[in-house]
Amino acid sequence: MTSKPQATIVGGRRIQFEMFFTLPDFSDVSLRDYQETMQRPFFSLSKKRRIKPIEYVSPDKTVTVHVSANPEYGMATIWDADIMIYLASHLNELRERGDNDLSPTIRVQPGDMLKRICWGNSGRAYERLIGALDRLQATTIKTNIRANSRTRETTFSWIDSYTHLVDERTQRSLGMEITLSKWFFDGVMDKRNVLAISPLYFEITSGLGKWLYRASRKHAGGNGAEGFTIGFETLHQKSGSESSLPSFKNKILELARGNTLPEIDLEVIGAETPRPKLKMVMRRFLEGAGRSTEVVAKATTKAAGANPRPSSAPKSSPDDDFVDMKLTRNLLARATASLKAVEPATSTDPHHPSYAAVAAAAPRVRGGRAKDVLDPEVYDAIRAECPGWDLDVLMKQFDAFLNSNPSEMPRNYSKRFQGFMKKHHERNKHDLPGY
Repeated sequence: MTSKPQATIVGGRRIQFEMFFTLPDFSDVSLRDYQETMQRPFFSLSKKRRIKPIEYVSPDKTVTVHVSANPEYGMATIWDADIMIYLASHLNELRERGDNDLSPTIRVQPGDMLKRICWGNSGRAYERLIGALDRLQATTIKTNIRANSRTRETTFSWIDSYTHLVDERTQRSLGMEITLSKWFFDGVMDKRNVLAISPLYFEITSGLGKWLYRASRKHAGGNGAEGFTIGFETLHQKSGSESSLPSFKNKILELARGNTLPEIDLEVIGAETPRPKLKMVMRRFLEGAGRSTEVVAKATTKAAGANPRPSSAPKSSPDDDFVDMKLTRNLLARATASLKAVEPATSTDPHHPSYAAVAAAAPRVRGGRAKDVLDPEVYDAIRAECPGWDLDVLMKQFDAFLNSNPSEMPRNYSKRFQGFMKKHHERNKHDLPGY
């Protein structure tokens, strides 16, 4: 950032460098999601290009959503929605800071946005960003949500346009302008319409898992320990998934069995019946009320892997995983800066079902050498897959991240750390000597 504003000519306009390089720091901003898009089928859940439209009518016939794709770009995906979450969070932060001159056109640095949503900062990440923006601009939505006496329904795209500004003389990037649709902008400007979400949202790897977290956060967030219960058929309809109902059911059963979504506790009611239901509860309410012996027993069973994936579950579906686990470097850096030693937990075994509850009450650094803490087979696999790294140093960073988010302590620490290392290696392997 320069001490004195500098200007250049871009497309016949004088552009102040300062316009882009004095933007507020959004690395620590709490994430906000637009709740009217969280529980209904606005995005494709597939990593493959989707052309088939989404047609949704609520059971009471009062809400309709139609989403159509551009044949060239395909439909905007649930991963593309990461960008919309970032932009909603950006606007919400400006409003909270007292900015009264907000506009649907938002100026961002692409690198800052990519880091915040954990897409990385490589050339491939930038190409992925451009593809996502193309889909967000080309996808057409028609809905009667927020209809009133004057409007029957609204047709829009997620963004109206985007522009990458470049200094014509030096070719230096001056940032990016993204203009939101009026429907989305007006909705986010009503603070009653935005909900806080976990920074670990970007760690969710499956399209269906990402959608289910958003729907659960919307449905269960205000319902306390009672949570929210919904039938699988209704859930299938609300998701817009292209999977068949039996395949969708198996995927939901698998997500509930793993029960690793951030903040949300999932429980299937009547799994063997023709019409099972899914109960969603925010974990903070369960921890406040105290878990029953039955719930702890279920957690123990899940942690031990006693319920293997049913043989009828398909090996793949349109909602299969698209990206690996992602942890934000900003969160890691902040957590590492505040690293401190504390008293040992009642149970220091990260696989023990009581560990998450203990950690939530008293965050702590796990300590110890990676070789001593990790499962032997996982340790060996990491050394083979991610050679050249000091695992003890990176484990301290990983523990610091968990300590800054104590309610998200993993049931399987070793596997979670392995996922972190895979992504760390993928992003930073070019920094290793001799690579």
